Amino acid sequence: MATPVRIVGSYLSPYVRKVLVCLHLKGIPYEIDPIVPFLGDDRFSKLSPLRRIPVLQDDQVTLSDSTVICEYLEDAHPAPPLYPEDPVDRARARWLEEFADTRMGEVFIWRLFNQVAIRPAVWGEQGDQALLEKTLAEDVPQVLDYLEQELPGDGFLFGSPQVADVAIATFFRNAAFARFTVDAKRWPATATFVERVLDLDAFKRLRRFEDRCIRTPIAQHRAVLAELGAPLTPETLGTATPRRGVMQI
Repeated sequence: MATPVRIVGSYLSPYVRKVLVCLHLKGIPYEIDPIVPFLGDDRFSKLSPLRRIPVLQDDQVTLSDSTVICEYLEDAHPAPPLYPEDPVDRARARWLEEFADTRMGEVFIWRLFNQVAIRPAVWGEQGDQALLEKTLAEDVPQVLDYLEQELPGDGFLFGSPQVADVAIATFFRNAAFARFTVDAKRWPATATFVERVLDLDAFKRLRRFEDRCIRTPIAQHRAVLAELGAPLTPETLGTATPRRGVMQI
């Protein structure tokens, strides 16, 4: 059996989820240190200079960006392929992944999930209600209008489940935690696409860990994940004192 790679990052992060799903799709075993980035110690800062997750470590490299990690996994473990072979399709797949990581990350994580979950749980702050209302009224519909033009009515973007599909769908798990669902009448292609991708076994394997974490105080995540049989690392880089990252949105 292959030596598991090490992943640092919470099951609730869409970027961590993206990498874990890709690991499942490729059949690569892993161990996870399920910390939130705000609660990483100085060792975490050395692994992730921007104090962001996920981090991947194996016997060759340490990487701390989800796109770089997925591209590395594709190069090191090419089967099954998670990027299209055709150069045009491959470029489009990379763009859709970038759109998800940046624009969807800004809207669904920092403007939505951050206000509902991260600020109260990590910093003990109330979310910005005005920002939340603007996000739901303006920013989210703008994102969904774009996706509605790009996503297929059935199947996956490039035939089989690949990184582009995963990168887009992962944000809708966090949106659901923030009590948002896609209006299937207004955005039918997007709603059915998200449902199809999230129904992949690679996503479903993670649900019980995610669902338990979202209902559990952060300090207790590792303990409850151990009870559920998550593949935890022997030690953690977590700490009890939060600190903000180098880059802030």
